[in-house]
Amino acid sequence: MNSPAPLLPGERRSRVPARVRALVVCAVVVVALAVAIWPRGGDGAPASPTQGAAPSTSVSPGQVTAARERAAQPACPAGIGAAQLRSLSLSCLGDGAPVDLAAPTTRPTLINVWAWWCGPCRVELPALAEIAARAGDRLTVLGVHADPNAVAGLDLLAELKVKLPTVQDPQAVVAALLGAPRAYPVTVLLRSDGTVAGVHAQPFTSADDVAALVRTELGVSL
Repeated sequence: MNSPAPLLPGERRSRVPARVRALVVCAVVVVALAVAIWPRGGDGAPASPTQGAAPSTSVSPGQVTAARERAAQPACPAGIGAAQLRSLSLSCLGDGAPVDLAAPTTRPTLINVWAWWCGPCRVELPALAEIAARAGDRLTVLGVHADPNAVAGLDLLAELKVKLPTVQDPQAVVAALLGAPRAYPVTVLLRSDGTVAGVHAQPFTSADDVAALVRTELGVSL
């Protein structure tokens, strides 16, 4: 049997056998690897729609009512003729009334999908409100708040002093059903028959830019 190696000056021989020390080292390595590859979230958890999105918290009915009073938003249209949205059951952000987005209409529609945490949306929403004021009965302008926190959405509209008919889309499905990416803001133009005329995943900084797009794709001058 081989003799143990001689000790260096000042060195003490460990009382733990070499084989045991090796097993301990292996166990530590296995645990470290398991921690490194362990999933950080639940399987199938949806990805955030955009980087930098803040988490939304649940709110009480009383908070929603108070936020609606502060924002004083206009009523939503009876419908926009979008057959793709027939299965949806959404409510108007301003008054909570149910909205059937598949109900027929006689005018084209501009849909703008936004969220309260979206930075570019803060610039674009006032431009869209101006377009809605210009349009009268020639064009429906409808916002879609794609976040479960209705209070935060209403508070943003109140802060910006924006009046814009908006539906609450807590599961953020409207954009997907219309073939738009989940990168906010995104604007979808619908013809009067509900078919999609254009999808634009870009922020607009002025009402004139939006009006030019509406004129080109929908033939409506504002």
